[in-house]
Amino acid sequence: MPINVEKLRQDFPILNRKINGKALVYFDNAASSQKPKQVVEAMMNYYYNNHANVHRGAHTLSVEATQMYEEAREKVAGFLNAPSSESVIFTRNTTEAMNLFAYSWGKRYLKAGDEVIINHAEHHANVVPWHLIAQETGIKIRAIRLKDDYRLDLEHFESLLNDKTKIVSIAHMSNVLGTINPIKYFADKAHEYSALMIVDGAQAAPHLKVDVQALAADFYAISGHKMLAPTGVGAFWGKAELLRSMPPFLGGGEMIRKVTIETSTYADIPMCFEAGTPNIAEAIGLGAAVDYLNNVGMENVLEHDVKLTNYALSKLKTLKGISLYGPEGDDRGGIISFNIDGVHPHDVATALDSEGIAIRAGHHCAQPLMKALNVQSTARASFYFYNTEAEVDIFINVLEKTRDFFGDFL
Repeated sequence: MPINVEKLRQDFPILNRKINGKALVYFDNAASSQKPKQVVEAMMNYYYNNHANVHRGAHTLSVEATQMYEEAREKVAGFLNAPSSESVIFTRNTTEAMNLFAYSWGKRYLKAGDEVIINHAEHHANVVPWHLIAQETGIKIRAIRLKDDYRLDLEHFESLLNDKTKIVSIAHMSNVLGTINPIKYFADKAHEYSALMIVDGAQAAPHLKVDVQALAADFYAISGHKMLAPTGVGAFWGKAELLRSMPPFLGGGEMIRKVTIETSTYADIPMCFEAGTPNIAEAIGLGAAVDYLNNVGMENVLEHDVKLTNYALSKLKTLKGISLYGPEGDDRGGIISFNIDGVHPHDVATALDSEGIAIRAGHHCAQPLMKALNVQSTARASFYFYNTEAEVDIFINVLEKTRDFFGDFL
């Protein structure tokens, strides 16, 4: 069922802004989405009426705050179709979640010669933590190649698997190419070698209906700020038995059972991974964002994204001097990376901003992918359910003018 975009846009006051005298066209959703009033109001309500520290007090406000915080955890668990909320850990973002796993599981169980498989299109959050672990343990990092169609080379992946493979860690959706990767396939193959499957879901969770059980994932990480929620909160889901096998990532208050001068014993999951006072209001905001997305319907979100992306691609393909990066087909989310021949992406982004259009430019925290694409950087337009074909038309018109302007100097 098509969503009523114009009605939903009324929930996002920022979309009424003018930038440089022009109506804002916000196409930087892969970096961070905008926030609906319902999310902001949920956080304000908590601060105005219920604020107290959680899990620590017997007084009314603390009980209320704890209930709201734990209800948010249950909402996230339902959003991911996790078997239980106890295996959902609140983090600051996907990056922290990936580091949590790499350090907690990796430092305990990985040893010299073990192998971790990633791919050439990964965000740095799924590359750098493994570098740090490799420096300490001597593990090897293997990377799946990209094919010419911007999809991962599955034959190459299967050739990398062996008895030394301990981790397969793949993004559900590329933040540059928009490619939606077949996580269930990767998970099934990893499990054939008794390896674990960890998924960077930062880009997928805002746009796809995620079912961690159907995906056969062992761990799944998300960032709230990319899916209507505030910054500073994310979530990390893992199978309960695996989480219980991992030592705490941080030590301090709340994550303990008993502390003496000589030793500590730790709380059960999820508390053992949530040391200190958490981002309470932000977690409540994430819960409100989940409610909002559930009301819109994730199938409807994806349908709208695919339709809008295909519309934009059809327009971009008519422009000369534009290079496009990403697969053809419906296994692609609402992300389009591109370059104008001879023009630096930062110049493109600045020119578009002068007309009120917000896009991203740079290496997008994916330098290995830039090398694989043989470019230094790209411009990136990324869509969400509140974007429209009319906005795409404005974008295409300004992009064409930008190309022609810089073309006079080439």
